[in-house]
Order: sequence, then structure tokens, then C-alpha cells
Amino acid sequence: MRILAIADQESSYLWDHFEKSKLEGIDLIISCGDLNPNYLSFIATFTSAPVLYVHGNHDERYNQTPPEGCICIEDKIYVHQGIRILGLGGSMRYKPGECQYTERQMKARVNKLKLQLLRRRGFDILVTHAPAYQLNDGMDLPHQGFRAFLTLLDRYRQKFFLHGHVHMSYGRRHKRYDKYQDTHVINVYERCIFDYEDEEPGKHIR
Repeated sequence: MRILAIADQESSYLWDHFEKSKLEGIDLIISCGDLNPNYLSFIATFTSAPVLYVHGNHDERYNQTPPEGCICIEDKIYVHQGIRILGLGGSMRYKPGECQYTERQMKARVNKLKLQLLRRRGFDILVTHAPAYQLNDGMDLPHQGFRAFLTLLDRYRQKFFLHGHVHMSYGRRHKRYDKYQDTHVINVYERCIFDYEDEEPGKHIR
């Protein structure tokens, strides 16, 4: 399964200079948040692949303009061709507003998933906006990751963890790819493509 993952910045390659052939061979599209809803709707128009999304910390606008033809996977496990995908959007709370959570609030969201996790016997891909604590996160509160995500990584050892929020332009310390125990961690800032079956995605992400 070939996956296109996107977040944070609309890609001119896909939007301004779009050609339908650029989505050929893509089986699933996943947004990790902070993208113009019209951008997601535009992409969904030109593909038969499901377009899944979680909210970024700037996505309050989705309440008025939800991405058309796309599927919100917040706080649920979505199954596509047997692959279980868990969505938990938002960032660390740093000011009043939606799509932001304290560590305690994110932990409570995770705890509410226990029944779904039991029924599905875990999951294969974790999709978030923010990174996990001290795993490619930032030093400042707005870009600090959640410890609750580490708990999920430690317990379920899922194959992939996809996040955005930490822009690659912030500095060299922020990597596209990392690995935590058995989990491949990908910062999907702007866009990247990888194969779910790839055992060494870090060598082949494009």
C-alpha cells in the first residue's frame, strides 16, 4: 500500500502545479493537520483513494468549512484494507482555543479509546498532529510533544507513527524520519510518500 502523507504547508507541487498523474499509484492519503480545507477537498476530487485527516492546532476553520470528500478520524480507529489507523489531532495547549490539549486532556482522550483498541486488537498506524514527547518535538510549549503518545508507542508498538506540527524549516534537529523501538516515525511536513510494507522506509521516503 502506497501512502501519501501531508501536513502543515500546502504543496505547490500538488496544488499550484497539479497533474492527476501525480496521484497515480497512491492507495491512501493521510493529513496530519494545519492544511487549508479547500486543499484537502481539491485533492479528494482527483483520487479514488480515501483522504483521512486529523485536526491541527490551527484547524478551527474546519468547523465552518470541513474538507469535502474527506474522512475525519479523530478519536477513532479507521480500517482500510485491513490496516488499522488511529487518529488523535491537536497540539499542546498554549493559549485559549480549540484543537489544543493539556497533557491530562490528551491522556483522557487516549483512555476513552480503550474499548476500540480492545475490539480492534490495537492498531497499525498512529496519526497525530503533534509529535510525541522528546521524539522530534520542539523545546517551546506550543511544539512540545505528548507523553500520552509515548504510552501508545510503548504498549502497541505499531508499525508507523505519522505526525506534523514541527516544520522541517525550524532547524536541522527536526528529522523527516526516526525510529522508536519497533515504530517508524515520520514527520510528514508538506508531503511525503512511503510504502506501508517497506521494512526500511527511512531509506525510501520521498
